[in-house]
Amino acid sequence: MEFEIGIGKTARRAYGFDEVAIVPSRRTRDPEDVSIEWEIDAYTFRLPMMASAMDAGVSPTTAIEIGRLGGLACLNLEGLWTRYEDPIPVYDEISALPDEKATRRMQELYAEPIKEELIGKRIEEIKEGGVVSCASLTPARVERYAGLVLEAGLDVLVIQGTVVSGEHVSSRAEPLNLKEFVPSFDIPVIVGGCASYSTGLHLMRTGAVGVLVGVGPGNACTTRGVLGVGVPQATAIADAAAARREHLHETGRYCHVIADGGMRTGGDIAKAIACGADAVMIGSPMTRAYEAPGRGYHWGMATFHPTLPRGARVKTQQVASIEEILTGPAHENDGTFNLFGALATSMATTGYETIKEFQKAELVIAPSIKTEGKTYQTQQRVGMGH
Repeated sequence: MEFEIGIGKTARRAYGFDEVAIVPSRRTRDPEDVSIEWEIDAYTFRLPMMASAMDAGVSPTTAIEIGRLGGLACLNLEGLWTRYEDPIPVYDEISALPDEKATRRMQELYAEPIKEELIGKRIEEIKEGGVVSCASLTPARVERYAGLVLEAGLDVLVIQGTVVSGEHVSSRAEPLNLKEFVPSFDIPVIVGGCASYSTGLHLMRTGAVGVLVGVGPGNACTTRGVLGVGVPQATAIADAAAARREHLHETGRYCHVIADGGMRTGGDIAKAIACGADAVMIGSPMTRAYEAPGRGYHWGMATFHPTLPRGARVKTQQVASIEEILTGPAHENDGTFNLFGALATSMATTGYETIKEFQKAELVIAPSIKTEGKTYQTQQRVGMGH
């Protein structure tokens, strides 16, 4: 349904996670009978998740731990781990910066050139941990470093930007042609982000195994304020899932929809899957782990842009281990721990056995879902009232 903004200008209503809820079905299940496994290309993961390519959350060490627990972590190949042989002092400095100086100083720290030898070294460090290796590059640097990632034995490449399209137009340089690059590359490629049916479909037609869905929903991202661009996640994911159906009908190939950003709780992750996602990419929850290199801070990939920063360094606090955050046990009741135990329980409560089945769950528009009957929690800032 479209609404008139003014004469000759209409807009479609879009929804975020806080505005929708999952409806129980006619059956329930035991959580032990639910499978949240995720299969993409030749790889099977116990958890349907990727850790975002954010320096504050993913290091070679945390990538190994996330892989051990059944997930997939994505290392930023244009971040601190490929700019500094030893980035630990840089992390120490970033975490000690006052808010008013953080962005400018981070621009300076990230001006350090990428060292090509560190790209292969970091990938090899992850592979030595015995887990699937995954790393990201922005479209502008893919062709320059593609050979290096193959030589290092990377398993999955993510081509990632604030917005990535299947048809980038430039009068200054020959842009990366995803429709040529992705099918010819020797390892599976995930591309994103996008936030609409049409862009999602164009990205799927490149031959990517997965598409990242999300423009501006992340905790540290300011794209929506700086550029005014973005679509609330529930609608963006549902639109991308519709594009996936069309692409499957066209080609017979299944392209995974990966919800990227905007998820803080297990309930958010469950809603993302129910809206149509195959898996989720999470960033800020990972920065809350004791093992996270960000020292209790989180910043996005565009926070340090040299001319137009589109991110903020935000404090998240380190409160639990990676294992407790992803798979429990949870010792708090606000939904931010045991995220994937919560997903399995949500599926069991609503009667769905697999991720594919849960994608068909009934949803309702529910703006009061977080406030109805929660007066005491809100007043006392406990539980859902945080």
